[in-house]
Amino acid sequence: MKKLFTIWRYYSLGYEQYHECMERIHKNNLYNLRVGNVLAIVLAALFSGFPLLVNHNIQEAAAYLVISLFSLLLFIIANRNIKLINQQKRLENKRKVCILIILFFINVVFFGIFTGVLMNRDNYTVTFMTLLVCSLFLFYSSPVFNLCLIASATAVFITFTVLLKEPGIYIVDIYNVIFSALISLFICWRITMLRLVSELNAWKMEEERNKYLDQSTIDELTKLRNRRDFEQTFQRYLTNYRTSDDYLCVAIADIDFFKHYNDFYGHPKGDDCLRAIGGALIRLNKTMGVYCARVGGEEFALLWFEKDASHVDAVISRVTKLIKTLKIPHEKSNINEFVTMSIGVYIERCGVSNNYEELYDLADKALYSAKGNGRNCAIVRGRNMSQYQIKPE
Repeated sequence: MKKLFTIWRYYSLGYEQYHECMERIHKNNLYNLRVGNVLAIVLAALFSGFPLLVNHNIQEAAAYLVISLFSLLLFIIANRNIKLINQQKRLENKRKVCILIILFFINVVFFGIFTGVLMNRDNYTVTFMTLLVCSLFLFYSSPVFNLCLIASATAVFITFTVLLKEPGIYIVDIYNVIFSALISLFICWRITMLRLVSELNAWKMEEERNKYLDQSTIDELTKLRNRRDFEQTFQRYLTNYRTSDDYLCVAIADIDFFKHYNDFYGHPKGDDCLRAIGGALIRLNKTMGVYCARVGGEEFALLWFEKDASHVDAVISRVTKLIKTLKIPHEKSNINEFVTMSIGVYIERCGVSNNYEELYDLADKALYSAKGNGRNCAIVRGRNMSQYQIKPE
């Protein structure tokens, strides 16, 4: 019995995988809800025209129009939630989706009872059975949720048909609706299981793809982004912000006398030094949102945007302070007892240039100017602005 319940609840897929898949399915439910409401609006609108043209029954036509307007309201709400999902990238409140599904299901049930029972008391019902089976194809959620929907719809229909129809008719309708409910539950369970397996496979493939993507874009030693990712990001920054009034800041940083450091301390210590600087730049990324990458042996690159060009100094000062805080001994440095860095910065207003190679070259030239000015400093350049130097505090 326990095994049957476990399979029924889909937990055989794994608890975390199950909930990850359900997150995706809940998002799809909103899209399905939008499609279902479009169909409901069209159907109700068409049905409202029939009694007006044939029977001249205004009350019946008004009832169909009310159903149509209710479906339109649900359609608007579903669209609003879809926009929120696209903005947030993740659905935070699944309860909203469940409420929308219940409202739509109530709409479908009422439509089926209205057409099959209230307006057709002398014949067997076909409309409700069809809607009961077909409506659940739109939604793939937990089996308990589906069971509650089916049981509630079946109970409401049986109540109405017993109260309003003759025994010879409602007994057949009761058999039909119970049989349709069982079919709906079984089909919905099977479809949900297939959807879960499909979503699980897609999730696993996405995780594998992200893992390989990270491996191809992350520098193994420092855990920063590598040159390949830097070039792609640089080009993306130029493309996405081409019409902005912000300034794009490009900085190239180089460890001073790193060859001397490797020769004296050995390459393992040199790797430790690079790891420590990589960790400092990762902290810079987390605190100030500056993109950091290792683009060469001891060379690092930084990208960020500023509203005001004068704010560049704050980022550079933060970099030099982080390096200074590390206090990595460097006995073979000609300028300091600890490891230092020279930095070249180039500032360009977004939209002026979209050639990342040109901007990188200008930042690199600023780096060579910093090295020529005694190292352990930053040289800041920009179009139509005077070059200036930033010394560490």
